[in-house]
Amino acid sequence: MALSKRLLGLGLVSVIGIICLYYLALFTWGVVPSKSTLVNQADVTNAARFKVLPKSGVSKIASQLQEQGIGVTALVFQIGARSLGVASSLKPGTYEFPANASLGRILLQMARGDRVREVVKLIPGMTIWQVRAAIDTHPALIHQTNTLSEAQLAKLLGLTQASAEGWLFPDTYVFDPDDLDSSIYQRAHAGMQKQLANAWDLYVQGQPNDRVLKNPYQLLILASIIEKETGQASERGLISGVFHNRLKKGMMLQTDPTVIYGIGPRFDGNIRKTDLRRDTPYNTYMRYGLPPTPIAIPSKESLIAAAQPAPTNALYFVAKGNGSSHFSVSLKEHEAAVDRYQRLPAKSSTKSVK
Repeated sequence: MALSKRLLGLGLVSVIGIICLYYLALFTWGVVPSKSTLVNQADVTNAARFKVLPKSGVSKIASQLQEQGIGVTALVFQIGARSLGVASSLKPGTYEFPANASLGRILLQMARGDRVREVVKLIPGMTIWQVRAAIDTHPALIHQTNTLSEAQLAKLLGLTQASAEGWLFPDTYVFDPDDLDSSIYQRAHAGMQKQLANAWDLYVQGQPNDRVLKNPYQLLILASIIEKETGQASERGLISGVFHNRLKKGMMLQTDPTVIYGIGPRFDGNIRKTDLRRDTPYNTYMRYGLPPTPIAIPSKESLIAAAQPAPTNALYFVAKGNGSSHFSVSLKEHEAAVDRYQRLPAKSSTKSVK
């Protein structure tokens, strides 16, 4: 009896020892090779990247990683995942594993979803060609749209306009390496559609009977002008109020950013009198009403400002040179403000709405 108990105890100790050795091996046995033994790996860090496809079960994940160079059989991978209780928690994506990382380490990393993520930033005030440059030059995207014309890109997004200008919401877009660039455009477009719809609802509710803007697209155009004209965030509403007042009175908007947009990417930073006198669809010194398209991607704040102009009698504003503006009700007051802020000996390179 005592012998059998002793044997049982020894057997139990052996089993526990075997289990301990198994888990020790699980977290010490290196299964990730060095980069030098792998293909298509940039020698930037001591870690290598491996891709797990969406909708992959543990067996498929095991096969995918083995094909990419992970030094473990599919069976051992599956046993390891199940023994750690993560077989159903492994997430798809691109992972970066250090050389000689253990099977246990990479399994827990995949269960956490601690994968490589990339970002592309669309900044308020960017033009469509600036947006396209940011996306076209991102090395982690698969580029399918870089050869499309403006009209083709707009059609891809389902737009009726010939350009996607203004239709992409400025934000930081996080994505997996090797995502399609079209997915960034689609997400940005969906974001702008949502924000514009919300802003239009605010406009309709706030201006039930006296609406100078006829549709959401006109609101988008005005918001883009406000975005480019605003030097101080707190003045967005007042700038919107000036433009609403001028539109209601049938005055020309006379705003430099539209003229600059009409010049295009070749604009050298200096707006000249000849530019103001050159008749283009975007020259609001020579044409009444809004320009034909937005001139940039507006922020949520500019969309709201376009929808909710601050109550004001001002018809003019001029930049002071410190980021803020002086607002005037009369042309006489405005000209005095221009003399004060733009015609002094130390002239700033600011602009005014006349």
